[in-house]
Parts: sequence; structure tokens; C-alpha cells
Amino acid sequence: MADELELLRRANPVPSGAPHFGDGPLDQNAERRLDQLLHSEDRGQSPHSENPGRSVPSRRLTGRRPGRTSLSRLLQGRRPGRRTRLVWALATAAVVAVTALALLVAGPNTTPAVAAPRPLVVRADATPVSLDRLAERAAQAAADGSPGLRKGTHVQSWSMGMSQDKPPVTLAEERIVRWKADDSHTELVVATDPRHPGRPILSDEDGDPRLVDDGHVISKQTFPPSWSDAPPESPPPHDATRLRAYLQEAQYSDTPLTTPQLLDAVGVLLDHWTLGAREHAALARLLADTEGLRPVGRVTDRLDRRGQAYVYDGSGARRMLIMDPVTGAVLGLESTATADEPEWGLKAGDVMEYSAWMR
Repeated sequence: MADELELLRRANPVPSGAPHFGDGPLDQNAERRLDQLLHSEDRGQSPHSENPGRSVPSRRLTGRRPGRTSLSRLLQGRRPGRRTRLVWALATAAVVAVTALALLVAGPNTTPAVAAPRPLVVRADATPVSLDRLAERAAQAAADGSPGLRKGTHVQSWSMGMSQDKPPVTLAEERIVRWKADDSHTELVVATDPRHPGRPILSDEDGDPRLVDDGHVISKQTFPPSWSDAPPESPPPHDATRLRAYLQEAQYSDTPLTTPQLLDAVGVLLDHWTLGAREHAALARLLADTEGLRPVGRVTDRLDRRGQAYVYDGSGARRMLIMDPVTGAVLGLESTATADEPEWGLKAGDVMEYSAWMR
């Protein structure tokens, strides 16, 4: 589904790089062109004519119609051609804007509907790199043992919240966990979406989704000293065989993990630890020995990092693992629905969950 706000932004006469952006005031040239487009019938001019000496009152592009001009007036009496297409584009954008605004602020009992991020696209011309080859590269990169293992994480995540009586919503958050020498730690969670910097973010910190400012602090907590020798709190080994047993214990399983369970365990591990080079190499080797993960090619993740993608197709979901092509570090993990679930408002191709880990 197209992003409605992106459609509206493309309809805005203000260039995307201009200081007056979004619903801020238009510059003089944009104001003039918009005024000519909306009022050319009253003045008998072409909307493409220019009159540099004319001053135009300041307007803002919002979901409301400018002045008293209605969309029906804009669509009447136009002959086919470029002007008609331009007017239809403006009309479509206005309808999209009103629809998006209605969805976001329809009332206290209405859950805002926000489109899920589109699945990552694999480059069709990219030659896939096998996990065996990637594990070899990771081992070479870990020869000097640098960088080292560090407890704590820095992750950005997108998750789809679903219920049977409300449309699904996508929540975008960034979480930073830092541990101190005395085994106490802090956790900071903010609402942010790097796809749309500076724009409002949907948050459900109060149990009811609502829009907040980019960078809004959802929670900031300090925890007293604590220590555990059980996974995932204990340090992970940098040997593939022992790492597999470690992840199995972290998932509280007495039986060998399936591939989906193993990928879930990898997410839990990376939500607790920032792996060092040796741990990256061990994890890459473990994944290379895992059934069902197939290389599909190169992708650019949601933080604009280049990686190699490995896919597992399971029942109801497609999982994509994104790994650094040199170090073997896991950069991200994406889960995408492969079948419609009408009772949950879920469609095939929707991204249900995505995590992007940083050092």
C-alpha cells in the first residue's frame, strides 16, 4: 500500500529540500503557482502563466481546501491535457490527505491506521554469497579478536500491533541499553522512524496508539545491579557448537531448535549483547550449518547499510536475515506475512516485525 503521506508530500509545490517543508508556509514562487492553479477560472488565466510582480497571501498546505475553492470547481470546465492531469493529481492528494487525517484523528475510540513498512527488496542482479563463504570471511575478520563483546544493545525496531476489532498499526522504536561496571544498567526507549526523520511517530506507550513527536521518550529507566549465569544474561561463547546450546537454553528448550526458533533466539541474543568479532564468526558458522536458510542476494537495509540476505520460508511467514558481507555480523531480521489473515487485518506481504541492530 502506498504511503499516503508520501503521496501528499509529492503533491506539495515546495521542493523536498526546501526549508519550508510539510505543512509550513510556501515560498513566494510556490504560493504564486498554487494561487494561479486554484483561481485561474476566476481570472481567466492559464494556471501556468507567471506574474513575478504579484504578491500572494501566505497559505499552508493542509487537509483543508484553500480559501473557498472546492474540488468540484477545480474539476469543472477543464479540457483534457496537462492541466487536467495536474488538477486530478491535486484532487487525489487532497482526498488522500483527508483520509489519512481522518484515520489518525478520527476519535478517542479509533485506532490510528499506519501502513506497514514495505518488505526489503533484493537486488535482482546481485550474486548471492553462500553462508559458508560468509562464515569464512567472518572468521578472517575475527583473527585479531577486535572489536570485543559488550553487554547491552542499540536496536531500532518496527512491529505490527494487531487485534480482531481494530486495524493493524506499525510501531517504530529505538532502544539503547547500556551496562555499567557495577552491573547496573539503563534503558532508553524513544519513538523514531529513520525512514521519515522529523515526522510524527505512532506510539502505544499508554496502551492506546497515538501520534508523538519524533524522538519522543517512551521510557527511561535505571535498573539496580543484577547478574545471572544463565543465557541470555551470561556472556555468549565464541564457538558455534557451544553457541547453539547457549541459544537453546536461552529459549528454554529441551529439544534442538527449529530454524524459526533459532532465528528468534538470535533476536533475543542481539537484544541483550553487542557481539564482538569472534561471536559474529561463531554465529555465522552456526547459521551456515542451519537447514533452510538460502542466500538470495544483496539488500540495503532500513538504516541504509548494505548486506547479504538469507531467507527462510516457513508456514505463514517469510524470514529474512540481513548480514554484513565482510564481518558476518547480523544487521537485521525481517518477518513478512505470506498469507492473508482477514480477521487480523493482515495481508500477504505485510512486514510483521523488523529489527536493525547497531554497534
